[in-house]
Amino acid sequence: MESATTPTQGILSEDKRDEREQLIELLQQAYWMEIETVMSYLANSTNPDGVRAQEIKESLEEDVQEELGHAQQFGARIKELYGVVPGSLEFKAEQSYLQPPDQQTDVVHVIKGVIEAESGAIAHYNRIIQFCEEHDPVTQDMVIDILRDEEGHRRLFEGFLREYQAEGLA
Repeated sequence: MESATTPTQGILSEDKRDEREQLIELLQQAYWMEIETVMSYLANSTNPDGVRAQEIKESLEEDVQEELGHAQQFGARIKELYGVVPGSLEFKAEQSYLQPPDQQTDVVHVIKGVIEAESGAIAHYNRIIQFCEEHDPVTQDMVIDILRDEEGHRRLFEGFLREYQAEGLA
C-alpha cells in the first residue's frame, strides 16, 4: 500500500518510475551541456583579440550567466524528480567546435562554434519537450522557457555570421 504522501499520478508516481529515470538522464545530459557551454563561453569571452571581437566577447559574457542559470534550473529539476545532480568526475567534454581557435583574431570560428552549441542544445531540448508531452508538463514548461533563450542566442549569432559573410570575412 502506498504512503499517503506518495504521489499516485504524474511523473512522481511509482508507476512512472521508468519514465522518470529516463527523464532524469535527459536532464543530466542537458545539465552537462549547459556546464560545458559555460566553460566554453567563458574562454571565448576572454580569448579573442581585435576590435571586431569586442561585441562577440560582450555577448558571450552575458550568455555565461544565462547558461549557468539554465544549468541551475536543470539541477533543481533533477533533484525534484528524486534524481542526483552529477558531480564533476562524471563530466565528459564534447564541444570540440568551441575550443579556442589557433588565431585569437578568428572571431568567425567562435561565432560558428556558438551556433553549433546552440543548435545542439535546441535539438536536445526539443527531445526533452517531446518526451515530456505524455509524462511531465512541469519539466516541459521549464524546458520550453530555456529553449526560447537558446533560440534567441542562436539567432543573434546567426546575425553576427551573416554580417561577417556580407563583408567577405567568413
